[in-house]
Amino acid sequence: MVSNPLTDPEWADRTVDFIDRVVSTVRRYTTQPLVTTARGLVFGLLGTFGVVGILVLLIVGITRGLQAALDSVVNHDASVWISYFTLSAVFAVIGFLLMRRRYTEEDK
Repeated sequence: MVSNPLTDPEWADRTVDFIDRVVSTVRRYTTQPLVTTARGLVFGLLGTFGVVGILVLLIVGITRGLQAALDSVVNHDASVWISYFTLSAVFAVIGFLLMRRRYTEEDK
């Protein structure tokens, strides 16, 4: 039933509640999924960049630590090359193991 705004004291409250419900419904189905997707994308990228940065710093630290440890045994030039060859062998073994695990028995 249509009410007269001049005689109905509840008209303003009901109108505001109706507008609030409509705006909330529109926001729930349009804006919130976009905001959730954008947040997931931003936080995912930040996390990925952080992990990659930490891995790079870890590898550099391992390389420098290995060179420092080898400096006490051999000269500096030899310790650099020995550390490179040692880490490349470790990463090659890790790569070989991961390549063997890429397929399961069902895929073969």
